Amino acid sequence: MRTPTKRAIAAMCALGLATAVLTACGSSGDSGKSSSIGSGASSEAASTAAAKIGFILPESLTARYEKADRPLFTAKVKEICSGCEVLYANSDGDAAKQQQQAESMLTQGINVLVMSAVDTQAASAIVASAKAKNVPVIAYDRFINSPDLEYFISFDNQQIGKIQAESLIEEMKARGVKPGDGGILMLNGAPDDSAKAFKVGAQAVLDASGYKILATYDTPGWDPAKAQDWVTGQITQFGAEIKGIYSMNDGMTGGAIAALKGAGVTDLPPITGQDAENAALQRILAGEQFMTIYRAVRVEAERAAGLAIDLTNGKKQKADATLKTSDGDDTPSIVLAPVKVTANNIQDTVVSDGFSAATDICTSAYAEACAKWGVK
Repeated sequence: MRTPTKRAIAAMCALGLATAVLTACGSSGDSGKSSSIGSGASSEAASTAAAKIGFILPESLTARYEKADRPLFTAKVKEICSGCEVLYANSDGDAAKQQQQAESMLTQGINVLVMSAVDTQAASAIVASAKAKNVPVIAYDRFINSPDLEYFISFDNQQIGKIQAESLIEEMKARGVKPGDGGILMLNGAPDDSAKAFKVGAQAVLDASGYKILATYDTPGWDPAKAQDWVTGQITQFGAEIKGIYSMNDGMTGGAIAALKGAGVTDLPPITGQDAENAALQRILAGEQFMTIYRAVRVEAERAAGLAIDLTNGKKQKADATLKTSDGDDTPSIVLAPVKVTANNIQDTVVSDGFSAATDICTSAYAEACAKWGVK
């Protein structure tokens, strides 16, 4: 595992400080329903803008990027500005490829670049290249440690890790698991700044819980197959001592559950997740996965689209937070609140928000579970 650099630590600390802002953004409790937030783009921008906007996402293993972020962002740009064009690319987890994609878009004359970085440190070079061409950059979902960002928009990643870990500990206690009965596997994402921020939030809770962390793993590329292989090995080593699994996202959670089932485990321990993927929601309804985190992607994508359109018209929206780089430079930021999702609030969160359709979740195999939990 890489040791966090000073820059990474500074970025994580900044994200932690943003938690206080979230009281105005929404609730992170079980019963909370995420609020809709408008794009914020001005009507003048809608009538006059005709620009090229670059939109680069980091990888495709996480289902939300292609399923939600891309279409939501593109649709909102078109709604605000019918004459605008979105140039899209997915970097497939390759920082060098992302650099090439950004340079290509700059060559094609984009007016604004909205980007979720593969490598949040290396991406500062992309921001510098954009600045040289007078192209503003919005860091989307992942902070970029550059003094030249126009905006950063994301969710509070330390708070997400905290909510995940608190949920895991609460559920273990509810199931009667005592600290001496066994411990927790910690299944982290790739060792980038966003994963480190999740880990900072989770680690503080887990360390104070009294439960032992049996083993930890930083999953290369957030790859579910690699997560499955690692958990398989831990089952061989620890067996019934595994009483809970902290997993950073739903894809890796699916890999962990596949490993447990493959080893013949029928009484699954509580397992966390993130991203509210349909497969995860089905596992939650079936009692295989305990919880996930819903990042209201519609809010994030549409707000980012509004920021981008206004920038093409020389306008800047007021940020609701300021995050600092490692060198102390201010970055205007929009920091959104995550929502914990369990079986009892799937209907009131991801379904009611239109993020997931009940018809996609409630296939024949899950129809009974959907009826039980009121998903319709």
